[in-house]
Amino acid sequence: MHDNITYWGILFIAILVIPELVLNRTLGIKSNRQTIIAVVRSVIQLSIVGLYLQFIFDLNNKLLNVAYILIMMSVAGISAVRSSNLKLRELFIPVFFSILVTNFPMVLYFNTIVLRLSDVWDAQYLITIGGMLLGNVLKGNIVGLTAYYTGIKNNHERFCYDLAMGASVFGATKPYLRDAINLAIQPTISTMETIGLVSLPGMMTGQILGGSVPMEAILYQIAIMIAIYVVRYLNVILSILFTQQVMFDDRDMLRLENFR
Repeated sequence: MHDNITYWGILFIAILVIPELVLNRTLGIKSNRQTIIAVVRSVIQLSIVGLYLQFIFDLNNKLLNVAYILIMMSVAGISAVRSSNLKLRELFIPVFFSILVTNFPMVLYFNTIVLRLSDVWDAQYLITIGGMLLGNVLKGNIVGLTAYYTGIKNNHERFCYDLAMGASVFGATKPYLRDAINLAIQPTISTMETIGLVSLPGMMTGQILGGSVPMEAILYQIAIMIAIYVVRYLNVILSILFTQQVMFDDRDMLRLENFR
């Protein structure tokens, strides 16, 4: 049996960053300030998250749990739009809606059908499972939206030529859609191909360290990995389809003013 990790333990692991800072300075790599800020922010932010998550878990109010998930989705939507170099004002609503209609049903399906919970709104599962799905969906959205719209923008003449030759918007954008989906889901596919052989994923190791039986932790990990793949795939497609209504004008031309 082991003791729970403490802030002293965090301090001892953080000390190991110092040699990297010294090496950066020696090699002229100007990332020390950013690294220090990142480490400090991660400690502070996660500590705050731990405090209010404990409060939400203890309260376990259905409306509060749903509100928290919606806030997480909103933040994910904002981050996805900004990281894709698109204008937030025009693109936030379609991206948020795509996240909502893919993630929320999956979380409820996972809690109801896969885990068979008596209370599918339980904060411990609703927020935890939702957070894992959202983190992966965010990465997929950023990759997918960036690849799709950057691809069209960089090949604008070819895109216009295809339209002039009679192609529909779907036909003219199909190659970019295919590339965007492939780029977005490839990391998840690679992870599933090597999971357990190259690495032990965080959810599984966390459960094992918390005292769960390895086989039980593995079943959870298998289920969540499949859920992540499905949601990430569907979300990339819907994000692109929903944002097309804003990114193309009445003449099917790409609205370059919607890029940041």
